[in-house]
Amino acid sequence: MHLKQNNIINQLSHLVLTMSIFILFSLLIVSLPSLGTAAPCGGSCRDLNDCDGQLICINGKCKDDPDVGTHICGRACRPSGYLTCAGETKPTYTCSPPVTWSTSAILTLNDFSAGGDGGGPSECDNSYHDNNERVVALSTGWYDGGSRCWRMIRIRVSNGRSTTAKVVDECDSRHGCDAEHAYQNACDNNIVDGSHAVWKALGLNEDLGRVPITWSMA
Repeated sequence: MHLKQNNIINQLSHLVLTMSIFILFSLLIVSLPSLGTAAPCGGSCRDLNDCDGQLICINGKCKDDPDVGTHICGRACRPSGYLTCAGETKPTYTCSPPVTWSTSAILTLNDFSAGGDGGGPSECDNSYHDNNERVVALSTGWYDGGSRCWRMIRIRVSNGRSTTAKVVDECDSRHGCDAEHAYQNACDNNIVDGSHAVWKALGLNEDLGRVPITWSMA
């Protein structure tokens, strides 16, 4: 009788221990940022290395750095001016919408090769890129002064497909209508400008020109 009771007690002890380990592991997964993935605005952090771009860790959350004066997490991104190009007047921006785990954007098509419609060489390396490379340019606010150069992002579209691409350039939301910008107007502040390879990987028809997407750091 005592042996049977001891077996039951041992089984219960093992069950309690297993449940405790599972609960502790679950809490760690929820509370800590993903390894290798920088947290966006409002994401959990332990120090500034856990936060994306120029964000810093304040009270366990990734926020704007008050000393630098960034406004990456600000809700409103207002025009900084206006630019008229070929009879079209558009607002210019120094900011973009806040980056989240799934940031809404517009995918556009760009030719990153020499002589292509992208204008000058890519900002990150002052070089041109083959259209077979999965590379992108980000609007000025998301480009964040080059802090995302060479980093990989994941792009998702409504057809269920996704792909990764490397950030190599800025889609300038402040300037345009000159040789450097292929005489095009300034970019909108919510653009992911992708190469032909990016569009192909997503199974998109290039004739569409502009496609709603979501993106995140890969």
